[in-house]
Amino acid sequence: MELQGLSAIAFKSPAIALSGVVDYDMYTKFRTQFDQASDQEMVVTELSTLGGDPEVARMMGEDIRFASEMEPERRFVFLGKAAIYSAGTTFMGFFARRNRYLARGTRLMIHERKLSKQLTIDGPLTTCIATVKATLNEIECSIAIQNEGFQNLIVGSDVTFEEVLKKASSNWYLEAQEAKNRGLVEDVL
Repeated sequence: MELQGLSAIAFKSPAIALSGVVDYDMYTKFRTQFDQASDQEMVVTELSTLGGDPEVARMMGEDIRFASEMEPERRFVFLGKAAIYSAGTTFMGFFARRNRYLARGTRLMIHERKLSKQLTIDGPLTTCIATVKATLNEIECSIAIQNEGFQNLIVGSDVTFEEVLKKASSNWYLEAQEAKNRGLVEDVL
């Protein structure tokens, strides 16, 4: 079954409307609205965010992915408005590309995950090595998770993995029409 593109009228009353920081409060709001939309054939999630916790974005995204796989007769659609930065872009990456839309003038921002951590090395040498290795493992795992998100985001686009890695290190901003032209979203409304 070929899915049709959507016109602006399809986004008139989104089932899920979120704005602000991607955090556990947003996740609670998301789950409440998501659960209330369980009888809807098409579920529109509208989002505007300057970013937040990437793990919360992944939790919301996994809910979308899981529901999409468990209920293929339903359609889960994303509408980004004004700003979709950082964790918001991570969340958008969980929607099938054909179900990603942006309002005119919206900006996406893609960047690498950030880490701010003090590493204190103090004690017997063997425990010092364990502390350094644990921090290195944390960084390597975070990079792997970040790169999975980048891969999700670029599926079906002309953006290469190498390009996103290069540009994400210095905060890559894309205007809605550019995101459409590059194939990251289906359309701009």
